[in-house]
Amino acid sequence: MPASILERRRIEAEFALNLMRVMTARFGEQAAREVLSAAVKEAARAFGRQLAASEEREPDLETFAARLEMWKAEDALQIEVLEATSEKLSFNVHRCRYSEIYKEIGAGEIGDILSCERDGEFCVGYAKRMKLTRTQTKMKGAAYCDFRYTMDAEDGGPQ
Repeated sequence: MPASILERRRIEAEFALNLMRVMTARFGEQAAREVLSAAVKEAARAFGRQLAASEEREPDLETFAARLEMWKAEDALQIEVLEATSEKLSFNVHRCRYSEIYKEIGAGEIGDILSCERDGEFCVGYAKRMKLTRTQTKMKGAAYCDFRYTMDAEDGGPQ
């Protein structure tokens, strides 16, 4: 049985933390964060493409909503769904074990890169018309994360 996303992120975070230490010592903190961010974003887009390829129809907010259980496995996220339609998927995350684990292993300073930055980039790979707007995260100290997904119109403009 493959590891849950939560377990994969914990393993990745342990490696990334060591990598950040080495890169920071050699190149400075800003350059190290930029390199790690670029790598994480590309991995998120690739994961989005992988999931999109496994869908039985063109990926959209409905297919994505059905996939949320992957991220919630092992009680990783406690979410409150506010709206779920073919044009909008809005929810708040009230508990994020990803953030908790990063802080526990000493990777809290890069947790935003390891997790939060993935979310919007995942959309790029999964469904080109899918967009994420988020104004706050638990990782950065907010009471909850506000995820607001929309689908752009076919012509590229907002619906």
